[in-house]
Amino acid sequence: MVSLDLLANAVVAGILLGGFYAAVSLGVSIAFGLLDVVNIAHPVFVILGSYAVYVTNTAFGLDPIVAGIVFTPVFYGIGVVVYRIYYVSFEKKGQESLRGLVFFFGVLFIVEVGLTLKYGVDYRLVEAQYIGESLRFGPVGIALRLLVPCVVAVLLTLVLYLYLAKTFVGRAIKAVSQDSLALRLMGADPVKVKDVAFGIAIATASLAGALLIMIGPVEPSMNREYIGRVFAVAVLGGMGSIGGTFLAAVIIGVAESLTSTFFGPSWAVAVSFGVLLLALAVRPAGLFGS
Repeated sequence: MVSLDLLANAVVAGILLGGFYAAVSLGVSIAFGLLDVVNIAHPVFVILGSYAVYVTNTAFGLDPIVAGIVFTPVFYGIGVVVYRIYYVSFEKKGQESLRGLVFFFGVLFIVEVGLTLKYGVDYRLVEAQYIGESLRFGPVGIALRLLVPCVVAVLLTLVLYLYLAKTFVGRAIKAVSQDSLALRLMGADPVKVKDVAFGIAIATASLAGALLIMIGPVEPSMNREYIGRVFAVAVLGGMGSIGGTFLAAVIIGVAESLTSTFFGPSWAVAVSFGVLLLALAVRPAGLFGS
């Protein structure tokens, strides 16, 4: 017989974990869903963000969330540079399909190897007063190392949603892959719009990296665990749908938590793909796809 207390804790932990998955996946939702750029290197920028936060936390005692926000402009600049190299080398020449994918794989490999050479394969972690603390509501325990990332992810999702829906640049980002000519007629340069969009996509990695290293220790090769998961979340939520991405992340987080609790953590790895295949069989466009 399933314990109701155990079930409740698994569901709550899954919701909180899903919030974190949303933060990691938002950048992919923008790049893949709105720009048609298959950036498989996105998770390695999350790990790079984790190490940036680790260095500042260790050296200066800076709070992980504050450090993640501080590095946001830096990662935005990195994103703009990476996209411009990708555009000039591949997209401008119409070679973005396969060669562009190889480009991002190369970026992933270079960053991962660079981090490994610098920091080794030892796990790194950060310190903060709330890490290790928890709240309890009856039989349900809520770890702050999961609650704080989930709250930050909700705020990040809300900010991105409002930016894309309410600003001219945001609406241009949503339109750039649909009708570049119409965008030019409105006085916007599609390439510069994509610069901004890809910069924002990578900038979210600094915050996601801060959340990741709060939840648990990190090491360079961890990015591989998230490549399939973030694309599963982006596709399940509906291509380019920010709200759909968050909902899909929560669904996958709860599914993984329930699987780990009742069937063992080794089965949780396949959950994201299983949920994705099931959803695509029922609704190929995703939860919020048109």
